[in-house]
Amino acid sequence: MRVPLSWLREYVDLPATETGRDVQAKLVSAGLEVETVEHLGADLKGPLVVGQVLTIEELEGFKKPIRFCTVDVGQANGTGEPQEIVCGARNFVVGDKVVVVLPGATLPGGFSISARKTYGKTSHGMICSGDELGMGDDGSHGIIVLPPETEVGKDAIELLELVDEVLDIAVTANRGDCLSIRGVAREAAIAYGLPLRDPALLDVPGPNAFGYPVQVSDPFGCDRFTARTVTGLSPEARSPLWLQRRLQKVGMRPISLAVDVTNYVMMELGQPLHAYDRTLVQGTIGVRRAEEGEQIKTLDGVERKLHAEDLVITDDRGPIGLAGVMGGANTEIADHAEGEGTTDVVIEAAHFDAVSIARTARRHKLSSEASRRFERGVDPQAAAAAAQRTVDLLVLLAGGTAEAGVTEVVAPSAPHTISVPADHPDKVAGVSYGRETVVRRLQEVGCDVYGQDELIVTVPSWRPDLQEINDLAEEVIRLEGYENLPSTLPRPPAGRGLTHRQRLHRRAGRALAGAGYVEAPNYPFVSEQVFDQLGLEADDPARRVVRLTNPLNDEEPALRTSLLPGLLGALRRNGGRGSHDLALFETGLVFLPRSEQRVAAVLPVDRRPTDAEIAELDAALPEQPRHVAVVLAGAREQAGWWGKGRPADWADAVEAGRLVAREAGAELVVRGGQYGPWHPGRCAEFVVVVDGAETVVGHAGELHPRVVKAFGLPARTSAMELDLDVLEAVGDDTPQAPAISTFPVATQDVALVVDKFVPHAEVETALREGAGELLEGIRLFDVYENEEQLGDGKKSLAYALRFRAGDRTLTVDEASAARDAAVALAGERTGAVLRG
Repeated sequence: MRVPLSWLREYVDLPATETGRDVQAKLVSAGLEVETVEHLGADLKGPLVVGQVLTIEELEGFKKPIRFCTVDVGQANGTGEPQEIVCGARNFVVGDKVVVVLPGATLPGGFSISARKTYGKTSHGMICSGDELGMGDDGSHGIIVLPPETEVGKDAIELLELVDEVLDIAVTANRGDCLSIRGVAREAAIAYGLPLRDPALLDVPGPNAFGYPVQVSDPFGCDRFTARTVTGLSPEARSPLWLQRRLQKVGMRPISLAVDVTNYVMMELGQPLHAYDRTLVQGTIGVRRAEEGEQIKTLDGVERKLHAEDLVITDDRGPIGLAGVMGGANTEIADHAEGEGTTDVVIEAAHFDAVSIARTARRHKLSSEASRRFERGVDPQAAAAAAQRTVDLLVLLAGGTAEAGVTEVVAPSAPHTISVPADHPDKVAGVSYGRETVVRRLQEVGCDVYGQDELIVTVPSWRPDLQEINDLAEEVIRLEGYENLPSTLPRPPAGRGLTHRQRLHRRAGRALAGAGYVEAPNYPFVSEQVFDQLGLEADDPARRVVRLTNPLNDEEPALRTSLLPGLLGALRRNGGRGSHDLALFETGLVFLPRSEQRVAAVLPVDRRPTDAEIAELDAALPEQPRHVAVVLAGAREQAGWWGKGRPADWADAVEAGRLVAREAGAELVVRGGQYGPWHPGRCAEFVVVVDGAETVVGHAGELHPRVVKAFGLPARTSAMELDLDVLEAVGDDTPQAPAISTFPVATQDVALVVDKFVPHAEVETALREGAGELLEGIRLFDVYENEEQLGDGKKSLAYALRFRAGDRTLTVDEASAARDAAVALAGERTGAVLRG
């Protein structure tokens, strides 16, 4: 909601020294979100005056039409002589009053005006359009043509109200009252402790039998409908400048007098209105639900098929408007044009059900200024006042006559009353406000308050969001100032936060979820036959399990030593239900029996166990390291217009392991391996260095076909499992800032021929050590095998080596020397030779 400060001052006598920033601070303190304060005309500098076009000469020989004009600007130019101006616009004629900017002035955007020669003439200023003055589009798409009665030489900055401040307020869904100048003025009056001149306090005639006939068939959807008629409007009447400027400042485009007046009153009072051309309305105006399949052409020119839940305005022909959303084209007000403008109008001011209007607007994807207000709540008591205000303006500005007939259809309703303890806001806020403060604040909002310890509060019609006692407490608290609420930091007992192990567990899960895996927690119970399905050796330590004395299921009497059985079972179940592209992960405990079996002591219940007793209990429990595992099957990247996609494979499982290791800050060595359920030729072994010795912490790769068949899994299923606790022990997850060097990198590529059985990881390790501290990075970018070129049992590994020094630019000799040292060590350890 855009609120011009000049308009706001009409209803609240704000101090003359208050700026838009000051008002913003007050309203923000009261709970309104004022996003920005726009300073209109802040960089505008005169002279900017009213001129009258005396002559127009068409200049020939140019690619576009150009006119040389003389304009009377009175004494504004200091001489009284006509001002010579070159202009390309064509929407004005001799005798028109226009806005002229003279040399020495500055337009919005810092555009300075001076006399200059153009198109063979000297132009002493400009004839201005609305866009050039920062006014926005007035519908003409050209020069501003002022009313004929405008005085020549008058200051146009003051005339057009070009200097102002506009508050841009983000109105929340519960504060529909603030989608109006009236509502914001009420909040400003409360914030400053000043009286409000309520624009809705008008003398309104009562309903009578002479008004335009209206029939409301759905009183739930429309509980109030006011109709007024104005006749004899001047077809040539145009909206005055002050009205156009106010509409432009709130973000609306002037259209025609009747439409502009209804929009003006809507922005002023918050009550949406609609004006019908009386000569086009046939018979009684009705309000009902649409019949399925009915159609209406709305004012935006779109033919819309109606739904049975849509609330519509009708006449004897059928729908003439979508209630509370947009009018129909068949009763549209004609624009001002000589002899063609609308002369008789029927004004509609109604109150519609918020939910019904919201659903209709969304159903038809048609959000309007009217629907925005009805969705958030409109004051039903303001309908009659809004209709009267509209009638008064039409009579004043278009010379119309207000007919004596007044139609008002009202469904009976009672004001909403809430019973609230006087100290309830105190309890909510933790502050002692006192009864007097609570009553005063609720009365400022507009509530009627009675009672002592138990207050009976009658909610004002413009605040439908006040439904229960906590809403009333919120009003008191926000008006007293959220910033005045005491802040007390909680004092949690020391040592109760997440442990480092728990934080790593969460980070690993978030990282895998971010990589496209879905968490699938499983029960920790397994049958011992599952180890045969996994293809584990008879002496594999994973076959040693902890058995439950009283298992939930006799078929699963043991605690798991691996996360894979549960995940593979989840993969099978999802595949059987039609989900074929799967990437699942789990982080959880596995249970390993201790070599020495102990009986757990029975702890006392009459006191806290001692630390020794707790340690003894822990020693009797099995070891419970935390693992992380993933399984993949189907497509890893879907096929579509963007590409062919690709299936999940062993490399994805390996990358999942690397991802978890990065979260733990651990250096993970990946090399070929062979273990249990994995395919012997497509299995990677994960290794870390613990206390100087290499320790295998997991495996990844494609599952063995026998395992796939035993579990009923899709072909080429891949999996990974890692020991998180070991990664935590060797890792350093302290965030590391990236190292940025101002010196260039030197890249050297090497292709090494090695035996096929030599793992890439060994070659890379040797290259790293041999290259020394100048090596910044190493990447394997090609693996090539060809017996004719390389020899039997050989393969070529091509690496990109990046060298950089932190204190100088490396020479070619330095980079080459480091590369040669790396190749020499790789040759010594793995038998690698440079490919010729």
